[in-house]
Amino acid sequence: MAYVDGFVAAVPTVKKAEFIEHARTIDALFFEFGATRVAENWGDNVPEGKVTDFAKAVQAKPDETVVFSWIEWPDKATRDAAMARMETDERMMAIPMPFDGQRMIFGGFTPVYDERK
Repeated sequence: MAYVDGFVAAVPTVKKAEFIEHARTIDALFFEFGATRVAENWGDNVPEGKVTDFAKAVQAKPDETVVFSWIEWPDKATRDAAMARMETDERMMAIPMPFDGQRMIFGGFTPVYDERK
């Protein structure tokens, strides 16, 4: 069964090009490690909520844009093996992050419903 990792981060708006380059570089490794799909999305309609919202979740500053990304894996075992490889792969350590990784939120998810047309 497929497995999905989801990510939300606040990226300095002026670093959009750096973020895209970061994504292309790191996503190539995700594919090498077994990912079947990666989606990187730049926020352009991320409304402020009354209680919580994406921006609050990552403590986005006025000069930052919220990004929403996900990685699809064929199964959790492939994902877990990839995560273990990423922790020790020197190439992963050498990729500069154009945002504050401490404010990124992420998690792994087991799909329960997936419909496509």
